[in-house]
Amino acid sequence: MHKAACIIACASVGGRFQAYFSGFSAVSLDHDQVQHIAMLARLRLADDEIAETVAKLSRIVAFVDQLSSAPTADVPAMAHPLDRTQRLRPDRVTEPDDREHVQENAPAVADGLYLVPRVLE
Repeated sequence: MHKAACIIACASVGGRFQAYFSGFSAVSLDHDQVQHIAMLARLRLADDEIAETVAKLSRIVAFVDQLSSAPTADVPAMAHPLDRTQRLRPDRVTEPDDREHVQENAPAVADGLYLVPRVLE
């Protein structure tokens, strides 16, 4: 995934994209803000990548601003744009139970469960 997309994904977790980017406009996004957002997204951007990322994020924020101005007051909320139901496959077992074979390499097993070291006392 491209780093600009990772930054947007990080900032948009939990529907907070609008809240986080509401203080920015397409022209006000600068080098320091992009570095801060990249730090929050746990990305390391080289100096030559920052200018490109500033331009990409500015275009994305401008597009979101454009989408925000669309009149949606009379549009009903829907889960899917098509009036169709999802065909589901039959719920049946297709793989054999091979627990003993899978757990052969485990360091500790008891009653079919993996035993792990205690973390909390």
